Amino acid sequence: MALATRRLAAAAGIDRAPFEDFIIDEARLLDERRFRDWMALFTDDGTYWVPAVPGQTSPFDQASLFYDDRDLMKTRIDRLEHPRIHVQTPPSRTAHLIGNVVIEEADQGKGEFVVGSTLIVVEYRDDAQRLFAGRQRHRLRRHGDSFRIVQKRVDLINCDSAFEAMAVPI
Repeated sequence: MALATRRLAAAAGIDRAPFEDFIIDEARLLDERRFRDWMALFTDDGTYWVPAVPGQTSPFDQASLFYDDRDLMKTRIDRLEHPRIHVQTPPSRTAHLIGNVVIEEADQGKGEFVVGSTLIVVEYRDDAQRLFAGRQRHRLRRHGDSFRIVQKRVDLINCDSAFEAMAVPI
């Protein structure tokens, strides 16, 4: 049995809806620029990672577009909320579209799940519109009747292209 098939078999019988709702709600927080509420979705040791090359296996071997732990998330959010942040004057407006949500791995004993989905983000700022697309994977841990993000990884299809400054989380 192929690895992908084994992973999906382990997740069989799990209701996808709560995971999909969680990921859609997370995207809405970003669209509404509620960055502190977004950060609160992460575990204390949670990370947000956007690799800079296709198939990047570690954020420590080479530079990434984003690799934030909680401290770096807080620093980024402090900057985004500063009234004179140059790279966000005027502030970005975004619209996230989430689709093809699949539970890829499930460890019910630990209460941890890996959820894959597709992502399209449109960012509008300073009379320019940018489009980002890719796949994202959330490693989620049960937290009461919801989840917390242990790791969010976004693999952009053009991650190795030259980008203007990216200030807001994708």
